[in-house]
Amino acid sequence: MTIALTTHTLAVPPEWAPQKAIWTAWPADASEWNGDLQAPRNDVAALVHALSPTNTVRVLANGAEAETSARAALGDAPEIVRAAYGDIWLRDTGPIFARSPQGPVALRFRTNGWGGKFALPGDNTVGYDIAALAAVPTLSFDFVLEGGAIDHDGQGTVLTTRQTLLNTNRNGWTIDEAEAALRTALGAQKVIWIDEGLEGDHTDGHVDNVARFVGPGRVVCQTPSGRDDPNAAVLEAVAARLDTATDAKGRRLEVMRIPSPGRVLNGSGDIAPASHLNFVIANCVVVMPTYGTETSEPAREALQAVFADRKVIALPALGLLGAGSAGGGTFHCITREEPSL
Repeated sequence: MTIALTTHTLAVPPEWAPQKAIWTAWPADASEWNGDLQAPRNDVAALVHALSPTNTVRVLANGAEAETSARAALGDAPEIVRAAYGDIWLRDTGPIFARSPQGPVALRFRTNGWGGKFALPGDNTVGYDIAALAAVPTLSFDFVLEGGAIDHDGQGTVLTTRQTLLNTNRNGWTIDEAEAALRTALGAQKVIWIDEGLEGDHTDGHVDNVARFVGPGRVVCQTPSGRDDPNAAVLEAVAARLDTATDAKGRRLEVMRIPSPGRVLNGSGDIAPASHLNFVIANCVVVMPTYGTETSEPAREALQAVFADRKVIALPALGLLGAGSAGGGTFHCITREEPSL
């Protein structure tokens, strides 16, 4: 697709805009999940069942076994499509759907395995495959960008972390270079920089675990839970930064906070990057991940107050969070919304 790109040529709708579909993928490679596919598959199945009553859900299946097992677990509610992918983190490897002067377009960026840590065959092609399946032309950019590294309000404001976007294992950008790239590729008029993300995050601190837009001028972050919350300092710093921030329209942000899960250990005994903010915003529901902590219901109730127009559903996500090099993310990480452009 040929588009004469200038600043603000492209516009990315916010996640709460009406959606044509939500894309996700079925765990297919046991070696990526410490030999246990059932735990992440249980979590994906629960998510798909929660989304299907209000959304068209399209589930990618990599190979015959994945397709057969997905159909057995998911039934007829979602559309199941054969496609190749490295793993299921479509938030990062899938396309970002945007509006252009010529109509809908799927934005594609380079992938480098989250800084060279997890490069897998299919990660650099699945975004093009999703765009083709959606019958949306692609527009490619020659720099590394993962979808979970940014969050946007649909009105020109982008949230991100220095830890990810300025990391030398991505593009080696300065702030000015990063902001110029986001202006051209995403129509960003204002970038709000947060220093860092969660401890133990494989992605080098993706913002969708620490701060999310939930409406124009409205953002949600987390409050530390328990004296041993390993992210207490980070979460307080995020809130302090947002309290002083303004958006692209010059508005002071309305900052709302929900409880964090606190200290969550994975199956290896390491601190897991667990976050109730890794929720999915769908047409009529919001699906929030939980981790077996006492914060699950208080966080759901707090998030329900934020999303008065949607039902907030809390579902277990420890299987997706995984352990060691397996997993590392939850519901937002494995989905990509396709807005009704």
